Amino acid sequence: MQILQTKIPGLLIIEPDVFEDQRGYFFESYNQERYIAAGFDTRFIQDNISSSVRGVIRGLHYQLAPYSQAKLIQVLKGTVLDIAVDLRQGSPTFGEHYSIELSEKNRRQFFVPRGFAHGFSVLSKEVLFHYKCDNFYNREAERGINFNDAQLNIDWQIPEQEAIVSGKDQALPSFKEAERNFVFRH
Repeated sequence: MQILQTKIPGLLIIEPDVFEDQRGYFFESYNQERYIAAGFDTRFIQDNISSSVRGVIRGLHYQLAPYSQAKLIQVLKGTVLDIAVDLRQGSPTFGEHYSIELSEKNRRQFFVPRGFAHGFSVLSKEVLFHYKCDNFYNREAERGINFNDAQLNIDWQIPEQEAIVSGKDQALPSFKEAERNFVFRH
């Protein structure tokens, strides 16, 4: 597998080794020993799968520390635009976002460490989205930022009239008003 750095410290793109022939393909989506050897010391304890249709925007979500979650994200079917926003006070990229297209075709994985808000928009007819977490879901620690925040200025690649966003996500506060308690560590 190949690990690519992004412009935001801690956000990583993983390109797995894929073995493909006339029958289809095979790749290890996760092998703890290989990830540890590559420098990941994250211990994943929960897997989540969601299914969505074109135009859905989910996010931007996170959990406050000490319940925050690192995520290893991949798309099993379809295509998404995946977004991570740096919420770590003192980070050289605080308040910046990074977007990446994840799909069943490119088979990329996206590692989002603790201290980031996360969301995605569905660009294909439907999507099957999978992610591993290093901490359990905690309702009391759950927070978010409005996907349409003007300060973040995220291009979700979905026309506004086609966006399907839950009422809960539409009611999330702005970046400026959002509660967060993350500190950047080198």
